[in-house]
Amino acid sequence: MSQDQDIDQDRPNAPDLDDGIGVDPLGDADDLSQNQAKKNYAKVGSARPTTLLYTYGPGAIIDLPHFTVMPTGLDDWERIWRRRAADPVTVHAPRLLETVQLMLGHQVSGLRRFPWQPPRPGTRRDGDDLGVPARVFPQWMRCTGCDLLAPLSRFVNGYHNTHPFRPDQAVFEHIDCPGRPARAAAAQGRRGAKGAARRKGGRRSPCVPARYLIVCPSGHLDEFPYDWWVHEGAHCPKAAHPELAMSDTSQRGATAFISCRACGARRGMSQAQGEDGRQRLPRCRGRHPHLGIFTEGGCQAEPRVMLVGASNLWFAATQSIIDMPRLDPEEQKRDRLTALGRAVGDDLETVRENLPLVRMLLKRGDADAVRLLDLDDDELTELLRALALPAESDDDRLKRRESWDPVDLLVPEWNYLLTEPPGDYHEDRDSGLVISPRSLGDVPAGVSRVLAVDRLRKVNAILGFTRVDDYDRVDDSEARLVSLVRSGRPAWVPATEDRGEGIFIQLDEDAVARWEARVLTSPVWAAHRAAHRRNFERRFSETAKQINPDERLAAPRYWLIHTLAHALIRQMAMSSGYGAASISERLYAWRATEQREAAAGMLLTTTASDSDGTLGGLVSLSEPGRLADILGQALHAMARCSSDPVCARRVPKDPEDFLHGAACHCCTMVSETSCERANRFLDRRFVIPLPDTDGGAGAGAGSNRDLAFFSDYLGR
Repeated sequence: MSQDQDIDQDRPNAPDLDDGIGVDPLGDADDLSQNQAKKNYAKVGSARPTTLLYTYGPGAIIDLPHFTVMPTGLDDWERIWRRRAADPVTVHAPRLLETVQLMLGHQVSGLRRFPWQPPRPGTRRDGDDLGVPARVFPQWMRCTGCDLLAPLSRFVNGYHNTHPFRPDQAVFEHIDCPGRPARAAAAQGRRGAKGAARRKGGRRSPCVPARYLIVCPSGHLDEFPYDWWVHEGAHCPKAAHPELAMSDTSQRGATAFISCRACGARRGMSQAQGEDGRQRLPRCRGRHPHLGIFTEGGCQAEPRVMLVGASNLWFAATQSIIDMPRLDPEEQKRDRLTALGRAVGDDLETVRENLPLVRMLLKRGDADAVRLLDLDDDELTELLRALALPAESDDDRLKRRESWDPVDLLVPEWNYLLTEPPGDYHEDRDSGLVISPRSLGDVPAGVSRVLAVDRLRKVNAILGFTRVDDYDRVDDSEARLVSLVRSGRPAWVPATEDRGEGIFIQLDEDAVARWEARVLTSPVWAAHRAAHRRNFERRFSETAKQINPDERLAAPRYWLIHTLAHALIRQMAMSSGYGAASISERLYAWRATEQREAAAGMLLTTTASDSDGTLGGLVSLSEPGRLADILGQALHAMARCSSDPVCARRVPKDPEDFLHGAACHCCTMVSETSCERANRFLDRRFVIPLPDTDGGAGAGAGSNRDLAFFSDYLGR
């Protein structure tokens, strides 16, 4: 079990802050008393590192038991790291770092772990001053006792977080809450004078976040302007700072009403919903609450209302690699240059002509630097000369980025997995990767190679995030990717390390190429192309008209390998001891180009952030007899779906624009933690022949069999 990661809130005016400018978790709530601040603890919750990377990173909203918080940007993380004299803990992954530098700039110097320190034995509070800084957001809250809707400053003196080991009890309370008028009158009549005397100290009602937010596609997020909304853009005629109330008897967002207790104005939130509602909203102010800044010049994007907890409020933009040895000579040279640069630091000009001094610095360096001692003087001189060359300009970097394909991150892994291990059990000491070849046994024809990956290390990094849509649009630019720092140029990015195991399965390239040629000319593929074009043009901006949608459509081999991977994940979950949600896919499926050879394979993995990794239940399924059974069972299970014949006949027709065919949650789809494409590009008919149907696109039973890669297996 991996160790949870603390989420830390710094206390305002707390005397133990080392820099005096710690993150204020209560934002504008400056009236929190000094005595109360001393009583409250900083920690408000915990989350796993992977959760903080993919679900609740900087700029996201974390739903705690009694309120919500937002992890802040990396500028605030620096203040947390400065509480330790030692340098922050970094993650070594040169290939991933190069990709991050390509996307964000060469000023990114490293990958860092989350600010966390495991407690030592006997010291349960050790490391409590480390954690991910967060602020309460949204800062408008509603009293559950009287429906009062007010900024956080109104309730701040009712904040309590006094139990050192129960941060889940942290709560904001409305002190002296009068209750709802009708309910309070009825209760008063039942209690009488004696009951009233018992309540002399005042009622305390818990407060919850007001759940409406203003969001725009450019990544900005703001509080909903309740005062502006209820008065329809004007000011209250009866009070400068009127009391507002939010009433919602049905607990449905669209039925809530905002009312002003001073002038009696009342307006429903349903008027802010939908396309018409967007016209009634104010302009986007360009706010980034995780950074505490506004975009200079405002924002011209159309805002919309979104609820706290909406699934499209925050999309992480991440990259990940499986750590494997580099085979390409150019990549190996870049690794050597990086190691040499770390060893000599800023002294390059001083030491470049003094090889003995350079070797002394290498001896004092890390393991990568020590390995450079094996180079002769000529090779070392050549590296020093290359290191002294001017760094790549931003213009050149952006040109490289324009031509970059996410597949480029997978090609080195594919090339290494294609190499035959020198023995039955091969361990690479640098990467920790352990692979073992497996005989095929009685696996279906079309599977050409199997490797057991006994140990692997996966490194993940977050580059930024988007809102409303994920980072997969035609007009996506660096500007739509919300930065994690105020300057827009981070010096480092958060990263996690996961260790685990996996199974690599390669399909026969010749068989895949022949099958792909048949599919490309089929009516079913034409239907998928048309649906993708409709989806493409509806989702994206005018830029979509300038790009050929077919260039962004996954090749048929990707659909095949993706669908087969899902079938295996579902089947392996029944035999491996791991749940289907803990098994993930890494697909190597692309057609040949001038830059790379074709690929057709998959790596199914399960990982954990614990340093011990996983227990071997998945890799044990790679044994020839067991894998043949698993594959056979997966193919047989895919032949039938409880939603057939509806599922088996599903092919998109105009005006439908879904990006899957014969696939649904009953037979093929898996959880988001397992799938790299959000359950898109799936079709069972590309794997095995489905029951006799017309295919939904004029394809008869004969062509249905031609579409299946394993067309003869079910007849065995």
